[in-house]
Amino acid sequence: MSENETDQHFRSGYVAILGAPNAGKSTLLNRLLGQKISITSKKPQTTRNRILGVVQRPAAQIIFLDTPGVHQSKTPLNNRIVDAALATLAEVDLILMMVDVSSPDKTAEALLIQKLAEQQKPVLLALNKIDQIKRQQLLGHIEAWSAALSFMAVVPISAKSGEQVDQLLEIMETNLPLGPPFFPPDSLTDLPTRFIAAELIREKAFRLTGQEIPYAVAVTVDEFKTEKNGRLVRIHATIHVERDSQKGIVIGKKGAKLKQIGEAARQAIEEMLETRVFLKLFVRVQKNWTKDTKALRKFGY
Repeated sequence: MSENETDQHFRSGYVAILGAPNAGKSTLLNRLLGQKISITSKKPQTTRNRILGVVQRPAAQIIFLDTPGVHQSKTPLNNRIVDAALATLAEVDLILMMVDVSSPDKTAEALLIQKLAEQQKPVLLALNKIDQIKRQQLLGHIEAWSAALSFMAVVPISAKSGEQVDQLLEIMETNLPLGPPFFPPDSLTDLPTRFIAAELIREKAFRLTGQEIPYAVAVTVDEFKTEKNGRLVRIHATIHVERDSQKGIVIGKKGAKLKQIGEAARQAIEEMLETRVFLKLFVRVQKNWTKDTKALRKFGY
């Protein structure tokens, strides 16, 4: 353990990243980590599980919990997604609320403010995507949000470009409790590699298919083997959809779409693992799995 870690001034703690769908939570986490562990797309509800990421600082260890987008919902899958997000409030030392100032989701944000007002944890507000609006608009957002809740600070940022992300980190660090690190200094996440591999496949299915497909997609990894003394990883995975018509879209004409998804996912997984990957994808219909409690458990929701 380094001198910094044994120093009495070392700080460590958990921070929940909360926001409406598409607020930029996963983009921010990936930037903070300097590596992709949380998948992103322009479609809402891309993140379905709580994702843990560890940021190592010279005098602090900040453990971020990237949560699914909070929104009003009536479906079993989305209810579980929102429950997973709000459950993190009990586990953390600090809450980071993120707002997309370029495209506010007032219904979801009102729900978030209501939930945050009910608890006693300090809340920091990040106004994200400031690179997409004019300065006068930003000033209006700062004024309105400062009156919405007693935030410890309101910080305009761009998670995509990194603008003012360092300042955001500094505020969080100085407000964490004193204490030793929770994870070893080389830790990045507590997620198993096969989970991240499944998420990367799901991300490519999200990005490369039409509007109806992403919400009906789940991915399971059926085989994950390291071969040739670590120089090759063999992965067999299944993309689950709800209807036969969706299966046809995911596979595409003469298998072209599935090949495209597989190639993009393989490259992303190789970048993560830093080794060659053989990836074989299957597509299976699981009728109405997003409304089936047993299927939701099977797929990890």
